[in-house]
Amino acid sequence: MLRINKPPENAPRVDHHRLHDFVLATARTVGLSEPRARLLADLLVTNDLRGVFSHGSHQIATYARLLRDGELNSDPQIKVARETANSLLLDGDGGLGYFPSYEGTQKIIDKARDQGIAILLTQNHGHFGAAGIYARLPLEHDMITFVTSGHQLDLQPDEPLIRAAGGSPMAFSAPADEEESLVLDFGAAHGLFHSETRQKFAEMAPGLVLRCIGMGEVCQSWGGLLAGLTMDPATSPWTYPGADQGAMVITFRIDLFADPAAFKKEMDEYVRRISRLQPLDGFDEAHMPGGIEALRMQQHRSDGVPLGEWHQKRLQQTAKEFDLPVPWE
Repeated sequence: MLRINKPPENAPRVDHHRLHDFVLATARTVGLSEPRARLLADLLVTNDLRGVFSHGSHQIATYARLLRDGELNSDPQIKVARETANSLLLDGDGGLGYFPSYEGTQKIIDKARDQGIAILLTQNHGHFGAAGIYARLPLEHDMITFVTSGHQLDLQPDEPLIRAAGGSPMAFSAPADEEESLVLDFGAAHGLFHSETRQKFAEMAPGLVLRCIGMGEVCQSWGGLLAGLTMDPATSPWTYPGADQGAMVITFRIDLFADPAAFKKEMDEYVRRISRLQPLDGFDEAHMPGGIEALRMQQHRSDGVPLGEWHQKRLQQTAKEFDLPVPWE
């Protein structure tokens, strides 16, 4: 993912509005309503702007095929499966995971305002994108947030232990005031999926590898098993083959424990002090998670989004498949 999220310096740049129009047109072509197509375009292109290309506009290629081929529901009716004063379980009706996850996060922000803390669980949907999307939403409401997701596993005897980690997405956020807020968005086991790399890390730092796998198992149990994804795929209750994921969002008010203004000022000072630390070898600057993405967003808004070769090919293939113009022509 790190390589994907760092396109070549000489990569051609495309205005983000063009990318947005392309994603919107593709999503509409495969049956998404105008509001949902626009939301999906907003979220994917925002990831491109932040430099999170792994979860940006190129994902429309996969989503469009799944929706066209009936693997996912293009017109899902999101339903409340269970609700309390501070919890919400949404059924995504076989559609993309963005829609119940985004709608649900907005709803639990309201619940957390009233109750102090609130938890969202979503089920019966496809990919929900980058976990950071939902971790960022409560920031302006002086809330701290954790996000994860799980997907259907089919673990077989003697497979590598890394399989237990699943996709392992996690995100954490905490607001600052004048500085950029903390947004840590990562795949707990990413970087370990290739056997040679995993073996090298296991030899040098086995505890590190086991911690990464363990965090992935948290993702699976909290965001997968709790959302109804069973360990036996044959018992999966979902009607759409692509609806094999669940997600969890937990958010709470800072003022349960501290004055929000004072906390955010301390966060500002934390960010500033981190920026003065010596960066890791191979890096030019030190940032709190979320800082470099905010800088990239400013640059990409003004200069255009850099598209690596793999990104261009994905969009070109999608344009040809769905009879649309590529966004840079």
